[in-house]
Order: sequence, then C-alpha cells, then structure tokens
Amino acid sequence: MADNQSAQRSDEWMPLTDHLGELRKRIIFCLTVFVIGLIGGLFGSQPVFDYLVEAAPVKNLNLHAFSPWDAIGLYMKFAFLISFVAAIPFAMFQLWLFAKPALGEKEQKATLVYVPWALVMFLVGLAFSYFVVFPMAFLFTEKVTINLGLEETYGVSQYFSFLINILLPISLLFELPLVILFLSRIGILSPALLVRIRKIAWLILIAIGVMVTPPDVVSDLLVALPLVLLYEVSVILSKLAFGRRQRTLERQEALQEA
Repeated sequence: MADNQSAQRSDEWMPLTDHLGELRKRIIFCLTVFVIGLIGGLFGSQPVFDYLVEAAPVKNLNLHAFSPWDAIGLYMKFAFLISFVAAIPFAMFQLWLFAKPALGEKEQKATLVYVPWALVMFLVGLAFSYFVVFPMAFLFTEKVTINLGLEETYGVSQYFSFLINILLPISLLFELPLVILFLSRIGILSPALLVRIRKIAWLILIAIGVMVTPPDVVSDLLVALPLVLLYEVSVILSKLAFGRRQRTLERQEALQEA
C-alpha cells in the first residue's frame, strides 16, 4: 500500500520536476547570452558614450570623474544596457520555447511573432524615454540649480545614473502590451483579471510617471497618460487574444465530441 502511494506521488510530481528542469535550462540559456552580450557591450560602450554626450539636452556638457572607479563603472553600465537590449528577443524566444509544448500548432505560430516585437517595443520605449522624458527631467533640474545660484558641475557617474534610471523602467513598461498579449494567448491571463486590477494598475503606472518626471502637472501627464494608455491597449489586446483562444478550444472540444 505504501509503495503504491509512493509511486502515485512520484507520478504526480514528475511533470512538475520536468517543468522546473526545463525552466532552469531556459534561464541558464538567457544568462549565458546576457553574459556574452555584456562582454560585447564593453566594446560598444565608447560609441554610446560619445553619442549621448554629444546629444545631451545642454550644449558643452562637461562631465567630471569624482572617483577612479567612475570610468570603469560607466563602461559596465553601458555594457549592461547594450546586453540587456540584445538579450530581450532571445529571452522572449526562450519563454516561447518553454510554453510551446502546451500550445497548439496555430498558437505556436501566432505567439512566435511576439519575439521580434519585444525588441521593437523596447526600442520605442527607449526612444520615448530618451527624447521626451529625459530632457524634461534634466532641464527642470538644471533650472532649479540655476535658480539657487549653484554652479553646475556634473559627475559622469551621477549624470548617467540619472539617465539610465529614467530610460530603463519606462522602456520595460513599453513591453507591457506584448507580455499581456502573450500571456493571454496561452491562457495564463484573462481580460476579466486585467479589468479587476485596473485601478491598482493605473495607480502604479501614474506613480511611476510622477517619480521619473519633474514635479509639475504637465510633465506628469505627458508620461503617465501614455503609460495608462499602454495598459488600456493591453486590455483590448488581451480580450482579442483570450477570445481567440477560447474559440479554438471550443472548436477542438466539438471535434473531439464528434
């Protein structure tokens, strides 16, 4: 009797251990690609640095190193950012491979399209945060500095930390519609859940918009409204994807009954 119960528990837990093993393999692949991208990103750090300094919101931006480690830390930050951008589509592809066994043939083809769009949406978010949000935030802080009669002396580490802390969160938020669409397509998320948590989601997105922009209403709205709009677009896309999935399942059940 005890042996039969032990065998039953082993059969029940085997699928879970298989899933965990597969997930661990996908995570290792993602980390490997990220590390390779990190090494390659070190060679691309100098051109990125030169461009960002030349395209700064103010002319003749003079940056200073306040520590011997500032230059090395800057190289690592840029390498991290470059590697992160390169690893996004690969990570999405690994997520697709992980979910692939649970998908039908049509769902596999439909969800594979999301992989290149992950990079596109991240780059759109990167452009929005760099060309719209960052100049507003930087010029506001510069104005406050001048009003206080302070001399503008920017540390290179502080300047680029300020820049990356704005760029990265907003760029990741632009992945929201794609992630929600993908999870709805494979049945993990439902439109009903997204509608139920709408107020909480709005509050979080508005809070993020307020934190990364200057403390004035116009700037807050310029960032918070697109983020809220992204969420609403995500809800619409979720309804479309979830409805399509339900219709596919119903057709499969009808064929099985016939």
